[in-house]
Amino acid sequence: MAGVPAPRPLLGAVLLLFVSAAWGSAFPLMKDLIPRLPVEDLLAERYLIAATTLFLFRPKSLRGLSRETWIHGITLGVMFGVGQVGQALALDHLPSAVSGFAVGCTVIVTPILSLVLFREPVRRRIWAGVLLALAGMAVFTLLRGVEGHKVSVLALGVTLTAAALYAGHTLMLARLSRRPSGFPAYALTVIQLFTIGVCTGGAAVRDGISVPGSLPDWLILAHLSVVACALGFLARSYAQAHVPAVPSQILMSSQPVWVAVIAVVWFHEEIGWGMVVGGVLMAGASLLALPARTGRTGKELGRRDLLKVAGRAARALDGRRARREDPLGLRGGAATYLAKSACRDTGSCPWQTRSLKGGAEPSLERLIERATFIVRAKGGHGPGCCQSVTLLGRCLCDLMEDSAPHTTGLRRWFRSK
Repeated sequence: MAGVPAPRPLLGAVLLLFVSAAWGSAFPLMKDLIPRLPVEDLLAERYLIAATTLFLFRPKSLRGLSRETWIHGITLGVMFGVGQVGQALALDHLPSAVSGFAVGCTVIVTPILSLVLFREPVRRRIWAGVLLALAGMAVFTLLRGVEGHKVSVLALGVTLTAAALYAGHTLMLARLSRRPSGFPAYALTVIQLFTIGVCTGGAAVRDGISVPGSLPDWLILAHLSVVACALGFLARSYAQAHVPAVPSQILMSSQPVWVAVIAVVWFHEEIGWGMVVGGVLMAGASLLALPARTGRTGKELGRRDLLKVAGRAARALDGRRARREDPLGLRGGAATYLAKSACRDTGSCPWQTRSLKGGAEPSLERLIERATFIVRAKGGHGPGCCQSVTLLGRCLCDLMEDSAPHTTGLRRWFRSK
């Protein structure tokens, strides 16, 4: 099981911007390929090729996984796959602009679901980023026209449901990345992609599976599968461990900007005022979603996050602890509790009255102080300080006496200065 990485928000933001660019590059290529390849067949082939590519690159990634990891991966894949199928089927009854805006509503559905399901408040700066991203999405889609087609209410509802599934997928992935037991991002990505391929393939087999008929179409499918899908999903899985769900959704919602850039650079489309305004709004949303600093303080983490961090640290230290026998060889049995009068040389034990007062166990600082006095009194005459300590102090004396044969390797356990 892979360990949970330390939060690196800037790295996560860069990965999410790559995801947005990779997914954005898929839209014009899919638009060009769909007339020659049905969208259901394209989706199924795209995800299955992506999953197979990642699996062949690391064939041992699925070995030794827990049952819980398989359940989480399949659940994530079903959520995203059902959303893809619903979006593709509803596209026949919706203008592409309306469908794009409905899917873009994921950016506002995500914080709403986070607040309703997990009671996680969203900061005002992030809400401002959400609204800017939604406004930019509207400029890129609705304000460019609905192509004169009628809007089916049922198809619109299915597309909005797909947006809700995408939002739930983002939230679940973000929560899994914070689990103290670890986050196997690579394995979860492979399981997700295989599951999505199966879901979309179920819709594609209704009228048979078609494959690209020319080399350029195969190259487009390779880009959609390897770059936009395999690398995009993998980068997203790793990025979710560094960026919270809502800011990550804002960063990924900048896909229309990349679509516009590709349309201008590759397809020589003219730059309109809608591209400029939408790009400015999306850029503002992304800036608001970027982390203000590279780390969070303890106060910002909160008690729950601090407990999670402590659990992760304990597991990490437990895995790295040296497995060896204690060379000190302490005597068994509990040491007797000696009375205050047992100290024959009370002048050498000025801390005795404080240690017995109230009958409570001494603090760590008091134990260190006792150890110092023990070392200093070791060479004195008579019984010395080691005859006047309490239970824990007596244990320190036993430690010093019984470890005498091992002092060559333990000279720095207790220092008198």
